[in-house]
Amino acid sequence: MTISPPRRRRHAQLRRRVALAALVVALGAGSPALADVTGVTGVTDVTGVAGVRGPAPAPRAFDTGPAREALRRLLPHHADQFTLVPDPAAGADRFTVSGSAGAITVRGSTGATLLTGVGWYLQHVAGADIGWPGDSIGMLPARLPAVPAPVTRSALVPHRYALNDTDDGYSGAYRTFEQHQRQIDLLALHGINEVFVQAGAEYPYYRALQGFGYSAAELREWIPGPGHQSWWLLQNLSGFGGPVSERLMRERAELGGRIAEQLRGLGMTPVLPGYFGTVPPGFAARNTGAKTVAQGDWAGFDRPDWLDPTSPVFGKLAAAYYAEQRAVFGDSGMYRMSPLHEGGTVGTVDVKAAATAVQKALHAAHPGAMWAVLGWQDSPKAELLAGVDTSKLLILDGLSDRYNRLDRETRWGGVPYAMGTIYNFGGHTTIGANTSVWIERFGPWRAKAGSALKGIAYLPEATGTNPAAFDLFTDLAWEPGTIDQRKWFADFAGRRYGRPDKEAAAAWEELRAGPYSTSSGLWSESQDSLFTARPSLSAVGAAYWSPKSMRYPADAVRRALDHLLKVDPKLRGSSAYRFDLVDTARQALANHSRVLLPQIKAAYEAKDLARLRALTAQWADGERQLDAVTGSDPNFLLGDWLAAARSWGADAAEQDRYEYDARSILSVWGRRSTSEGGFLHDYANREWSGLIGELYAPRWAAYFETLEESLVRRAAPREIDWHAFEEEWARRTTRHPSGADGPSGDPYALAKGIAADLNSWEGGVR
Repeated sequence: MTISPPRRRRHAQLRRRVALAALVVALGAGSPALADVTGVTGVTDVTGVAGVRGPAPAPRAFDTGPAREALRRLLPHHADQFTLVPDPAAGADRFTVSGSAGAITVRGSTGATLLTGVGWYLQHVAGADIGWPGDSIGMLPARLPAVPAPVTRSALVPHRYALNDTDDGYSGAYRTFEQHQRQIDLLALHGINEVFVQAGAEYPYYRALQGFGYSAAELREWIPGPGHQSWWLLQNLSGFGGPVSERLMRERAELGGRIAEQLRGLGMTPVLPGYFGTVPPGFAARNTGAKTVAQGDWAGFDRPDWLDPTSPVFGKLAAAYYAEQRAVFGDSGMYRMSPLHEGGTVGTVDVKAAATAVQKALHAAHPGAMWAVLGWQDSPKAELLAGVDTSKLLILDGLSDRYNRLDRETRWGGVPYAMGTIYNFGGHTTIGANTSVWIERFGPWRAKAGSALKGIAYLPEATGTNPAAFDLFTDLAWEPGTIDQRKWFADFAGRRYGRPDKEAAAAWEELRAGPYSTSSGLWSESQDSLFTARPSLSAVGAAYWSPKSMRYPADAVRRALDHLLKVDPKLRGSSAYRFDLVDTARQALANHSRVLLPQIKAAYEAKDLARLRALTAQWADGERQLDAVTGSDPNFLLGDWLAAARSWGADAAEQDRYEYDARSILSVWGRRSTSEGGFLHDYANREWSGLIGELYAPRWAAYFETLEESLVRRAAPREIDWHAFEEEWARRTTRHPSGADGPSGDPYALAKGIAADLNSWEGGVR
């Protein structure tokens, strides 16, 4: 990547900040003074970021350079046909698109809004899609079409938030800056203006806590590996996947600082983790006057202790934390904190007073900053809400589309909230979302008397799947009137592959009516695959916490696959078509696992050895095809996941440690007590090439072998220690093809073979 001289200077300055911070540690300087040592006093001129220091400046033109650079990355062959005009006087979150053929003008209130205008133009005028993942920009004409008449759009809500607390862990904690940059470009293109930044979040803890009685070595043992840090920040666990090296933490901090800088350059808000009291063991013994509360167990892990925010030490540690964070990440107008997440223990702490203290510490460091808290289970508690200035609080509702009879104004007393969706848990590759529920609720919830709905929150636990869901959910915040779901999917089919096609339209109508129209009431995601489940004749899902049965008629996906195979050959060359074809073939095959397993169970119970062998052979063939078809698209390769983890290690031992961190979260998740007692094994199951062939298929083969032995010997099947089986896989360092090698196989031929075999199986062995 070519970096312009100004950006090189900014990156060099950031590296110096991190290096100087590390030097201060080496010299034994006190943490609270770090901001003065580095000369960093905070960001006082951040376009589009609310809550920073200083008076609000009068509207003035902003630098469109970052938006222009993003446009060149997104549309390398067409970027010069766009003129980007800063228009801060137009009001917040507003763009206007106009222009003649080959000369498109986009006016916008921020750099990100300019990109949102470009995204609107591609979607509604040029008929092309840049999805997450897959695009059809190769189908654009050399000269872009004119805008029939100028169009202006304003965001319907001020907050368009993205990324779950778990995204870094489940989407890839070892990603490069260029991968994060691509993510930011896509979020801006789709109208997002607030983005959670987790990379490097451990570094402020590491720096600050050395001023409160802990050695660097102790903290490196306490901080988990990057793949598991999401749950450490949520105060759920510590230590697992580590120890981490100081070099790794410095480099991750530099990465996080660059991500935050990239967001600010586009006028977006980098949402940084705030401090609410997480401390290592023994904190009270090392700090006079400190009071800590043991947080008990989370899924078999011992949770970190909670420092009572009302104690005097809390304010000092929070100030040190924010000073360290500012030194590397700069300031922001929004901070993420979810105290007492998933069963935290209150002890004798006054939650109302604690919440007041947490917000006071935040505002001491960042006057007027917003506190973003996840709405999940029984959080945020009424006591917490009672203790804060709720005009500076935003609840990110993770349950908006999951349950019925929701009244968020009554539940949270009128506190501002963003309607959210979590249609993906653990990074599952399953297709589907409750899109009809989004459409049915967003408009009425926003229009009701006394509505507190102030935003949308895009919160899948992992990103980079379900491009249709991403497109539609983000459209909610920009499209006036109620979205017609049927028309939206028909239009999506047209732009997804570059132009309308009757077979593409028929495919997406099947997908719309099936997996993308699942209902609320109990679930917000679709079922996962039995091919990825721990073997059992009674298996009904892979992840313990996922749906136990189909949430839509399986024939919908099967018919969609047939239609996609008939799409005009001229439209099959895009990465969007390839991804959708592979994903649909994968899902059709995965759904068949729920038909096949009961047949295997019946054959075993009937003691029909020949039939059992025929059916388990069909199962093995399905897994082989699944591994092959996912290997034909770069978005389904285990090799990339593993190679990324190893790339952060300085030597073989460190590389192996980080690979284990990355492998374990896909399989055992944690140690035996958490994997089994906490039901976390296979929580992050996904149908990826390499993962299927090396873990899931051998696991089922071993199980089926015990069933055959049982029938032959007329004895109970021998037991298999599945945790040991999976832990052995997680400890491996085998290599797999990655994007650098390129995908293998012809996705069309492989998908066509799957369709043919499904027809054969449906009409054959039963």
